[in-house]
This record gives sequence, structure tokens and C-alpha cells, in this order.
Amino acid sequence: MHRLSRRPAVSSILRANGSRYRSAAAAQSPASSFLLTNSGVEGDTSNKWYSVLTGGRAVSGTGSALRIQLPNGMLLGKRYESTAAESDASSPPPTGEKYEYQAEVSRLMDLIVNSLYSNKEVFLRELISNASDACDKLRFLSVTEPALLKDNVDFDIRIQTDKDNGIVTITDTGIGMTRQELIDCLGTIAQSGTAKFLKALKDSKDAGGDNNLIGQFGVGFYSAFLVADRVVVSTKSPKSDKQYVWEGEANASSYTIREETEADKVIPRGTRLTLYLKRDDKGFAHPEKIQKLVKNYSQFVSFPIYTWQEKGYTKEEDPAEAKKDGEEGSAEKKKKTKTVVERYWDWELTNETQPIWLRNPKEVSTELYNEFYKNTFNEYLEPLASSHFTTEGEVEFRSILYVPAVSSSGKDDMVNPKTKNIRLYVKRVFISDDFDGELFPRYLSFIKGVVDSNDLPLNVSREILQESRIVRIMRKRLVRKAFDMILGISMSDNREDYEKFWDNYGKYLKLGCIEDRENHKRIAPLLRFFSSQSEDYIIGLDEYVENMKPDQKDIYYIASDSVTSAKNTPFLERLMEKDLEVLFLVDPIDEVAIQNLKSYKEKNFVDISKEDLDLGEKDEEKEKAMKQEFGQTCDWIKKRLGDKVASVQISNRLSTSPCVLVSGKFGWSANMERLMKSQTMGDTSSLEFMRGRRVFEINPEHPIIRNLNAACSGNPDDEDALRAIDLLYDTALVSSGFTPENPAQLGSKIYEMMNMAISGKWSAPAAEYVPQQDHQQPAFSQPQNQEPMEAEIVEPVEAGNHKQ
Repeated sequence: MHRLSRRPAVSSILRANGSRYRSAAAAQSPASSFLLTNSGVEGDTSNKWYSVLTGGRAVSGTGSALRIQLPNGMLLGKRYESTAAESDASSPPPTGEKYEYQAEVSRLMDLIVNSLYSNKEVFLRELISNASDACDKLRFLSVTEPALLKDNVDFDIRIQTDKDNGIVTITDTGIGMTRQELIDCLGTIAQSGTAKFLKALKDSKDAGGDNNLIGQFGVGFYSAFLVADRVVVSTKSPKSDKQYVWEGEANASSYTIREETEADKVIPRGTRLTLYLKRDDKGFAHPEKIQKLVKNYSQFVSFPIYTWQEKGYTKEEDPAEAKKDGEEGSAEKKKKTKTVVERYWDWELTNETQPIWLRNPKEVSTELYNEFYKNTFNEYLEPLASSHFTTEGEVEFRSILYVPAVSSSGKDDMVNPKTKNIRLYVKRVFISDDFDGELFPRYLSFIKGVVDSNDLPLNVSREILQESRIVRIMRKRLVRKAFDMILGISMSDNREDYEKFWDNYGKYLKLGCIEDRENHKRIAPLLRFFSSQSEDYIIGLDEYVENMKPDQKDIYYIASDSVTSAKNTPFLERLMEKDLEVLFLVDPIDEVAIQNLKSYKEKNFVDISKEDLDLGEKDEEKEKAMKQEFGQTCDWIKKRLGDKVASVQISNRLSTSPCVLVSGKFGWSANMERLMKSQTMGDTSSLEFMRGRRVFEINPEHPIIRNLNAACSGNPDDEDALRAIDLLYDTALVSSGFTPENPAQLGSKIYEMMNMAISGKWSAPAAEYVPQQDHQQPAFSQPQNQEPMEAEIVEPVEAGNHKQ
């Protein structure tokens, strides 16, 4: 930094010849705070404490990210009211000495204001963080230098707005800055006073305490120019007897520093930051807007944050009694009162909620966890479970996770992982809740919670969590804790607790089987399904394995659209006889999830609707005899069906049904084929390929198959037998879960068979159905070659007369 001379500005020379950036490394000492007299209220001469932002949130050239954390007990003494923010529009400030920004500032400032931050409202977060750092610095230094505090031991941050003039004033009672520190910190962009302060502490032998300071990049102060045309910083360090005022404008290449000479603006310690907002950003000067931003971004800052809010109270008012002129001794009018609201302005504590994640979990009750959950996420129902933990080691962070009682996005909405359910804090300052899988995978996006870390790889704007090894480790630990929490619900003595969870989030876990292969062992024990032995309630895979037969090697399942359909499928017949349990996969996602899971506890998942089903206890001699007896029939049926089936085989899964149509081992099942056909954006070209192999299995013990076997041996060309094969195939399509290619033709065959079966059973056999051609012809007609029948007269026979 240097004072202006009559030579051309360095920045203008650089703009003409290309900029050469050089790192700025001016030393910065701790910041300051101040006191104001309450001249805004008539008759009130008490001193009022104001607080302003400390500047010091920049990084030195190396980008040191060290910080200090101080003890939690930091609020001492009493708090004082602050006066209203002044909108200085009357007399111009005294002319001060003019300074030029360093060479790189003019271009870097433009980048910060127009490109670095994606959301304007983060300016308040950055400035409050600076104020918090200023208070932390002074608190730390006062341990060895108590004289710095003098008589004012309160630390607070106060924000006041003037919506009529578009002014926001932020005041802190922190360390403040000297004249040289103003030049070093606010005149050198990307030099962090906080970072240098931490470096000095690290180099000091007696540096102790935890890393608790927020600033690291040195650009937070300049976020004020996102919304302000002009910024005035009035600051006083307890190490200096003078108060200085820094003033800068957006898009300017210089700033001014002057000594404060107006008595009513002198403060005892700290910093007062005044923002003169741009025309389009004057909405930030509304008290309600400021309060909302504080609650969102700075709710858990260590120091109390007060905002200047309009309040009111009701009172009863008695109107003056009116008497008529000239009427003495007249009765007084009846008194009337009315209720009025008296308006006034006062400070209101905005960050009341405490960051309970910093406390020992043993000291926090369930009621406090639930209350924190409701306040933080605007929920009205208590969570199903919570998990409070601290992770130390390579990555250190604290977190509280919750399982909501009800899915906020609906059970069927799992597409968008950006649910804003995880709130990320760094040093208790809110950073973001807009993540796309960085902290939690999509299938766990229903988990809500807060994550607070002292050091995370953020970009300079502190809005984006950068991809790094630290983030990957954090993600793994968060996911592991989430699974532990869900497992705790599943092991609850009350079975209804997990059934409620499963009803809301079961599909999310099934999605995890597809998307997260690494966590299959954690997901599988949490899955629940209906089964052939539990049609009314869901069971887990552990319970299924416990119920398996001693000689059972696999876990059997059938995919269908409902439990009713699944339990009536012909594929179950032989397994039910053997008392083998079969899982019912009735959700569309179930089959894909199980196929990705492949096995559980060394037991493979087997689809009983696929070919080559092995149920054990094979009788090779019986199979050989059956193949010899029905082999020719299988070939005959295959010849009739042609390319509709890949082969015709003798079934080992049927007991009461004559036949069934099974899928190829590596093709789609009937359920999957149905789902793929129903996809709006499905690729029809792959349908034929995936469903190409179908196997027609026959039950040799069924009467229909035995009759066809006899027809094959005696008269293989008989039309009735061939039509029976066609009808048998079409019926197997339906009973096996497939969709008939020609439903109308199938209906005609069924009607024809029905007519043959019931013809003449309840009516005269001569009646023959003729399709109605017009309205005059009857639906039924007499056979053409049959003569009309004449009635026979039978004479009565007397009793005892045996004459016939």
C-alpha cells in the first residue's frame, strides 16, 4: 500500500499493460470494538455498546487455514442497548488522506463482487463471521492482557437497519483495528487478518486453546459490495487512543482513511460497519429480512446477535371527557375506553437456539434433541430416531442425524437428491444445505441433520464443498452412522416402529442395493418383504435364513404385482408342498434390488420363475423314465408352438397345473417384462432380445398332458389336439404372468372350449348359436335338416289298470 502521488495510478498502468499480481503480506494485529452514547433517545445519557464487523477475513498468499477455538463460556457481564443506526445524509465527512489499492485489487475486486458469490444474501453471513472473529480475538488476548477489556466485558453483535434510506449497520464489541491494520486488512484483498493472527499463535510457545476462528480467505469483508455502493468502517482498537474511519465505494480503485472527529460517533472499542445499499438491494434493509438471514446463516455463532426490531404492546386509553359549554352541574358522560397498540423499537436476541451438537451426548436429553430437530427443520412430528456423535482422527467433525417420522418428499419421489436435509456448518456458521450427493448418497437423502467441522475444503466463497479425500472420508462415516441408527430402529422391541420406517423409506434402501454396492452388507439386514409364510406382515432376510430347511441352499423369491397374484402363481406349487418359504417381491424396484444383491450370508437368491430350478432330491431314474415316456410329446408340442418357445421340458415345479411358461436364466422375468413395457421412455428394440428365451414346462402327471401324450402317439395331426396345445400355451402365458400377444384370439379359443363343454347341458342340444346378422333374425335357430316335432297326446290311466 502507498499514498497517492502525482504519478499515474499503478492500477491504471497495469490495466494498460497487463496485471502482475503480487502477494500482500502485511502484518495484522487483532481487531477492536467501541462504545456510543445514546443520543437518539431524549433525556437518556447512558452509554450504549455498539459492535461492528472486524475486517480480518482474508488469507495471506499461502492460504493458511489455521484457527483457534476458545472455551465455550464467553458471555460475561451485562448487555447494553444500542442506539439506532444513523443515516448520515446531511453534512459530508471531513476529507481524509487518500490511498490507492494495491495493483491487483481493481481486477480482483470485480471478480469478488460479480463472480465469486452466487447468492447475494451471504454478505451478512460473511460480515457476522468477521464480527465473531473480532470478538474471539479480543477474548483470547484479554486472557494475558486484561486491560484490553477495561470496563466493558460484554461481547455481542448488533445489526440495525434503516429501510427508508437503505442502510444496514453492523456493530461488534471486538478487537477493532488501528490505522495500519485498516490499511493492511481492508486495503489488501486476500490477506486474512484472522489467518495471520492464528499463525502468530501457532508460532508462539504459549499458544493454547482450540481453533475457533472462522476467517481464512480474506475476501469476506468485500462481500459487502455485493449489495452496497458505499461501505464505511468506523473502528477503534483498545491499543490506540484514536478512532479511524475507512470508506470505500464499489468499482473504485481507491479508498480513504480519516480520523473520527465527530464526538457523537466516537465508540470505546470495536467496529461499526455501515452499508449504503444499492437501489436493487434495499430489500436487505428490512428488519424482518435481516432477522431471517441471521437465523439461517448465523444462528449458532458463539456471541449473541441482536437485531433492531419494531415491537408493540396493548394498553387501554381513556379519551378526554367533554362537557358542554354553559351547562354547569350537568351529569358527566359515561367514560369509554379503547384498546390501542403502542409501537416502539428495541433490541431482540436473534440467535437463541444453542448448538447442542457441541455438548456431550450424555448431557442432552431426548426432549432436547427433538426440540432442536423441530426448530431447525420446521417439523411438527418427533423423529423416529437420532444419532449424536463426534468423529476424531484424520477428519474431525460433530454431527446430529435424524430419521424423520414421515418422508417430506413423498414415498415415490426419490429422483432428486437435493432435499436440503443436511445443513453444513463450519465453526457454527451455516455454509450450505444444497448438496448433490457429496455428504449422503441419494438413497439416504431422507436423513436430516447438521454437520459441523472446524476445517473443510470449501471454495473461497464458502458456498461449495469441494471434492477431496476428506469429504469422501466424512461421507463414509456419516453413511455408517446413518445405518447404525436405522439398525437400531429395526432391533426395537416394538415391531411397529420399523414397519413405520419401512413404509416410508423402504424403497430408498432398495435403491441403495442398486446404487451402493460397497454397503450391501449394511443394507441387506434392513430389507423387508412379504413371503409365502408371512402374507400379512413383512420379514427380514435374517428371519428367512433362520426358517430355512436344513438342506435348503438358496433363498427363493417370486416377483409379481401383488401378494395375491404371487401366492396364486403356479411356480409355487411344488415349493409349497415341500414347505419351502418364498419371498414375494411386489414393488417394482424389488426385483432389480435383489438381482444386484445376488446373495445374503452365502445364500444365493433364486427366481423360481426362471429355468433350471433346483429343488434338491433329484430322482434320476424317475426323470429318465419321464423323458422316455414324454420326450416325443415334448417334441410334438415344440413343433406346434414353433418359435414361441425355446424348448419344451418336463417340469419339476408343478403339482396341480398342467403347464407353465418360464423365463430364460439370463432374460427378463414376466414381471420385469411387464414393467419394461410400461416405461414411457422404454427402448422397445431391446424387448425381443431380453425376452427371447421362454421354456414351456409340462406336468406329466396332469390329465390334460396325459391325454395330449395319447394324442401324440395315436393321432398327432388331430385338429382338436393341436388347438388344445395352442390354448394350453395361451393359458400358460396368462397364469405365468406374461401378456398374451393376441388377447382377442385367446378369448375366442376360451369361448369355443366353453361352448363345447356346456353345450346341451342345461338346454336342448339342438340349439345352436348363430351370430346375429340383423335385428329380425333370432339368436338361436333350429337345425336345417330337422323336421318340426309333433306333440304326443297321452290318455289318463285309471288306478289299478296296468295297461300301457
